[in-house]
Amino acid sequence: MASRMLKFTSIDRAMPEKRDAKARAHDFEEIYADYAKKAAEDQAGRCSQCGVPFCQQGCPLSNNIPDWLKLVAEDRMEEAYQVSSATNNMPEICGRICPQDRLCEGICTVEQSGHGTVTIGAIERHITDNAWEQGWVTPIKPPREKDQSAGIIGAGPGGLAAAEQLRRKGYQVTVYDRYDRGGGLLIYGIPGFKLEKHIVERRIKRLEDSGVTFKFNTDIGTDVTLAKLRDKHDTLLIATGVYKARDLMVPGSGTKGVLPALDFLTTSNRRGLGDAVPSFDDGTHNAEGKRVVVIGGGDTAMDCVRTAVRQGAKSVTCLYRRDRANMPGSQREVANAEEEGVVFEWLASPEAILDTKAGKLKAVRAARMRLGPPDPSGRQSPEKTGDTFDIKADMVIKALGFDPEDLPELFGEAALKVNRWGAIRVDFATLETSLPNVFAAGDIVRGASLVVWAIKDGRDAAEQMHKRMREMARDKAPAREPVAAE
Repeated sequence: MASRMLKFTSIDRAMPEKRDAKARAHDFEEIYADYAKKAAEDQAGRCSQCGVPFCQQGCPLSNNIPDWLKLVAEDRMEEAYQVSSATNNMPEICGRICPQDRLCEGICTVEQSGHGTVTIGAIERHITDNAWEQGWVTPIKPPREKDQSAGIIGAGPGGLAAAEQLRRKGYQVTVYDRYDRGGGLLIYGIPGFKLEKHIVERRIKRLEDSGVTFKFNTDIGTDVTLAKLRDKHDTLLIATGVYKARDLMVPGSGTKGVLPALDFLTTSNRRGLGDAVPSFDDGTHNAEGKRVVVIGGGDTAMDCVRTAVRQGAKSVTCLYRRDRANMPGSQREVANAEEEGVVFEWLASPEAILDTKAGKLKAVRAARMRLGPPDPSGRQSPEKTGDTFDIKADMVIKALGFDPEDLPELFGEAALKVNRWGAIRVDFATLETSLPNVFAAGDIVRGASLVVWAIKDGRDAAEQMHKRMREMARDKAPAREPVAAE
């Protein structure tokens, strides 16, 4: 079987077939097809089976990547699924949306040797999509039901991962979310051309079939207090994510037509899900026929520019203050956006939003930048050159990142401690907050980050909650009667 591997010298790297840019720019379907069986086996066989697998070290979940690549190459697909799902609760989702070029694929040994990286993400997706088709993904059946319960606030990737891990151990799990569907940003933030919504919905359905209870449209602090949830459940996990959009601090930022990125993306995703969306129908969040400028350089900005293209924008421009090499978003997503007609203005930062005398948005004034000395993060700091230029605009989308909401205020729980950025403070050894038996995980602890990190944090938090509930059960257990001596 070893002869099936080490094919990187004889087989070129090949991604699954990608739909033509002109065709895909008119719908929200995923742009990549799945591998055919033979193609998946060949691409998996390019793995060099490193003694020290850098790809695994580059994965936040420490996925056993070389192992499942070898199993795919040998056509042992069910085993590949078992290995892949042992460390990842959503492999087919990570395979679609992880920035592999910045993680596993970016440090692949084959890539470093100049032969082109192994297509880890596409194969990861292939494994679990195949598993769903074959019926190998089944509801969880714990070996023993326990009477202890865990509450989880937030049905995003971190909360869902924790729910699955706890349910596997037999705990009674209830997930609370303020939205009307589960998935968090997976369902409302990420566009369908990267992640079709039925992929997320089947994960939610599997958890429901496994006995996890979901309570949607539930605002903690309004519909139910945190104190009541603490009384109801033995342990509690806060996995709300971060949703407070960073504002654009320039003159004219309050002009009509200047929109937060998440509002724009949520509207588009709701429409794709079949919801009635008045703000799209009245044109507020509809880019059709408009000159759109997106400000920002992360993955959310890429989602916005590519969504605007699909809505029929007249033109789409991305304004970013650093150069392409220093852009935080996935380079693969930048390339996809360029193929679809998005124009990038590198080394450009907004100076002001310009409007007409009637108050109608007309342009973004931008300053030309250059890169100066490195800042504390290690990236070169952008500096103004003194030159400015105007970009005509009918819609401006702010994709500048997200900060935590004021959870102590929202939850009505002043004893919940946060750090100076508003993220929840935890003991990083246990992920426990300042409130006993209340844990926190994901973006609400680490700040806005990747889905794969949220999954890891959710898994880690579930393990700590399990340890705590096991201690509780042991403390409640009646003492054994001493055995009388004969």
